[in-house]
Amino acid sequence: MPETDKITVLLVDDHAIVREGTRELLEREPDIWIVGEAQDGEEAVRLALLHKPKVICMDISMPKLNGIEATKIIKKHLPLTGILVFTAYDEDPYVFALLGAGAAGYLLKNVRSQELVRAIRSVAAGEPVLHPSVARRLINRVSHKPAELEEQPNPLSERELQVLTLAGRGLGNKEIAAELQISPRTVQVHLANIFSKMGVGSRTEAVLKAVKSGWLALADLHDDEAR
Repeated sequence: MPETDKITVLLVDDHAIVREGTRELLEREPDIWIVGEAQDGEEAVRLALLHKPKVICMDISMPKLNGIEATKIIKKHLPLTGILVFTAYDEDPYVFALLGAGAAGYLLKNVRSQELVRAIRSVAAGEPVLHPSVARRLINRVSHKPAELEEQPNPLSERELQVLTLAGRGLGNKEIAAELQISPRTVQVHLANIFSKMGVGSRTEAVLKAVKSGWLALADLHDDEAR
């Protein structure tokens, strides 16, 4: 596979042994290309701006700049780069802070190796790597802070809003396609258009921004209430 067609990945972790093990694992995959490694948040930002990777595997606790702050800075400059948090911390404050900063996924370091590979591919495709209940808790948290609502004109078409609503309920591309009676490929096109219009890199970011902007109500994302 040509390098230009591969998923470019930046590894960010302050433990060299973790970076080495992760690199060794990912370099076995023909569709993944490791473009760099960073051992702290400041280096992560510098290398991200230099290489503009498709996906960044980001730890939380690091010297100089932690993963939360590094994620905020990177997403400000590279909104279409997907950030996959790869960490040992699973407490809600970390989850909410990272996802609120723009991370596309949250994965614990005790997962099997192929789960990490699948997660990177999912983030690269704009798919969330996150249990639906975690996304729901985050959306609930955002929606219950009316002072943070930022009313903005809705740039999405009616069909795009339907796709985003179903994505917010945790449906995958095939399930969305079946629900709307369109092809999975059409769903992918709609999601790409949504991400482009909203300046985001993942479903989770898109749903959160839509809720913050008043384009989606929390009730829209509850399957049992919406039907």
